Amino acid sequence: MPEVPPVPRTVGAELARPATERGRRAPDGARPGTAPVAVAAYEDIVRATFSPGGTLARKMPDFEARSGQIEMAAAVARVLERGGVLLAEAGTGTGKTLAYLVPAILKRERVLISTGTKNLQEQIFFKDIPLLREALRVPFTATYMKGRANYVCLHKLDQLSEGMGPSAHDVFLPIIRQWSARTETGDRAELETLPEDLAFWNEVSATADTCLGTECPRYDDCFITKMRQRAAASDVVVVNHHLLCADAAVRQSAYGEVIPAYNRAILDEAHQLEDVATQYFGYSVSTYRLEQLARDVERSLLMMAGDERKRRDEATRIVDRLRDCARTFFNELAFAHRGDARVRNEERVRATVDSLAQTAAAAADLTGALDIIESALVRLKPDTTGALKPNQVRLKPDTTADLRANRGPQPGSVRLHADRSGGSARRHRDTKDDVVPESIDEIIATLARRSRELRDDLRFLLRAGDNEFVYFVELRGRGVFLRASPIDVSTIVRELLLDRLQTTVLTSATLAVEGTFDYIRDRLGIRHADEVRLPSEFDYTRQAILYLPRRMPDPRSENFASAAGREVIEILKRTQGRAFVLFTSYATMRAVQAMAEMALSYPVLAQGSAPRSHLLKQFRTTPHAVLFATSSFWQGVDVVGEALSCVIVDKLPFASPSDPVTAARIDLIRIRGGDAFNEYQVPLAILTLQQGLGRLIRHRRDRGVLAVLDPRLQTKGYGRRFVASFPPAPVVHDLSHIDAFFSR
Repeated sequence: MPEVPPVPRTVGAELARPATERGRRAPDGARPGTAPVAVAAYEDIVRATFSPGGTLARKMPDFEARSGQIEMAAAVARVLERGGVLLAEAGTGTGKTLAYLVPAILKRERVLISTGTKNLQEQIFFKDIPLLREALRVPFTATYMKGRANYVCLHKLDQLSEGMGPSAHDVFLPIIRQWSARTETGDRAELETLPEDLAFWNEVSATADTCLGTECPRYDDCFITKMRQRAAASDVVVVNHHLLCADAAVRQSAYGEVIPAYNRAILDEAHQLEDVATQYFGYSVSTYRLEQLARDVERSLLMMAGDERKRRDEATRIVDRLRDCARTFFNELAFAHRGDARVRNEERVRATVDSLAQTAAAAADLTGALDIIESALVRLKPDTTGALKPNQVRLKPDTTADLRANRGPQPGSVRLHADRSGGSARRHRDTKDDVVPESIDEIIATLARRSRELRDDLRFLLRAGDNEFVYFVELRGRGVFLRASPIDVSTIVRELLLDRLQTTVLTSATLAVEGTFDYIRDRLGIRHADEVRLPSEFDYTRQAILYLPRRMPDPRSENFASAAGREVIEILKRTQGRAFVLFTSYATMRAVQAMAEMALSYPVLAQGSAPRSHLLKQFRTTPHAVLFATSSFWQGVDVVGEALSCVIVDKLPFASPSDPVTAARIDLIRIRGGDAFNEYQVPLAILTLQQGLGRLIRHRRDRGVLAVLDPRLQTKGYGRRFVASFPPAPVVHDLSHIDAFFSR
């Protein structure tokens, strides 16, 4: 086959220099006991592995040598070898995952793999790595790491099994207990029957704020401890972007590490990194965080009080006051941000100095209640300054599913957004259940710190005075959240992630817009990088058609939903169901779903009716099923075969300009003299739409219809930019072409 041309390098590019890394590492990032592959031979070995007649072709019966896969693997090998940043867009069917895993394994030095979704993380570890271990026959070790909340805490489980705590008789306790005795990882993902939103899991998960560390009686059996020990001895460590951000923040503070030391990283699903960094490097105070603190304080104070009635009454009184003040504050917070309409669940409303001022009295009561809690705890344990031992880190209790380093409220540069608590990160260590007596002093001290930090975070949020953040109120489930998110994360990503590493590969099926990486470079602060773009290996001219109906009403008009419903019904009749129908809003989804259920007999599944994983399993196993869904199904979902023969998108997925973060970014671009619509809103929507349409063709034998109902593709000038980004499938405008396509 012809020689694959070298990847062009940006003229004058500067290589990011590796930062001094903590941990026991051999020079240049080599894992102790391993010998790096000779530089001259490394890329040749990688190329040969993927070539016709190479190792993979001999060992994997279904393997086909693909020029795009070889080109990407060679590009990854070069950047792992010499350092720097690589931007690699690899269309579906390229074999992207193997193209970076093989060079990572053959490098024989620790390489971190980070994904945007847990689904891909698990696919890499449980499917792709075992496949390559068998095929390559080279010795290497690998492990995967998730956030602590994904793992069961054996100490908590012991306490609940002994009848301690209000959840001791939860119906799921015996199920989790039996599983914990046989699991090797402690990862809740093994329990497929466990509801994704199970509140009881919080009572048994290994969260940082309830960890006793080396003082825990189950420390030697701890799944977190074992996970870290495995990772420290591994050549390949597979994490997700949330954990990657947590590790970057802790390393920047110089107080240890979450992930064992590494200086080479490959970030798959890199198009999600901006959103993850925005979520991670922010502040949040919520009803959940207040209630968690109240519950932990109450248990500890009552335990300390023993049988003394007066002390027990006092403990109950101050905790009840905290709960009452929190309830009043969050009720007033929600009321103050209703505006013209009630704040809806899963929506965010911008908070301002004026709107937050309406909660001033309730906020003062709440901060006062937190002061009282802290004072009561200080009286029990005088030394609450929280002096740190080496390698201790504190991670906030109000996290998403993964670890997050705490940010205190003091203003500072963008570089310090990840550690605003006086320049350090510390780790909470307290407990929700009865604890061993020798650790009670530390538990009380930690609770005092948590009270103080929650109060300080609340004051920072209420001031709403840092212009680098956007402030907003959010309702999610039964919780109310007051949040602040950074408007621009490019400097944070560059300084805390890219500049610290010797090598960073950022890859995805959707990174480039209109043939360039300018958008992703700007959003992530990437200055110098190699680039490689590889088209999909699929034959879209044969495997798919793109249906763009004519005469659809404006998507902002009142009659769009009914027109979309009629069009969806006609399409589904021709595809015999077997479709994803993806929406940009719940309201339109529900309206179209109701019309389809009345007109069609195909099984209908809808987002929100069951956990995401359950819906996907149902879809794959139910003939002619139709799934109605919104944003969470636009990416990270694979359905191979005839079960998915059509993907319908109702509207171009523009981020809502009423969303606080989107609005703040639009304002910032305009202030800087840019064109927010063309530089930000359109490119982001193009990448999102590419992800949605990319759900359809996942294999060479897949066939199907892509349909976009939004007329702006054909009536607006920017519509051409979207159409140019679509897979090269024939464009049709009449439903009869769908009939003809499936009759072929």
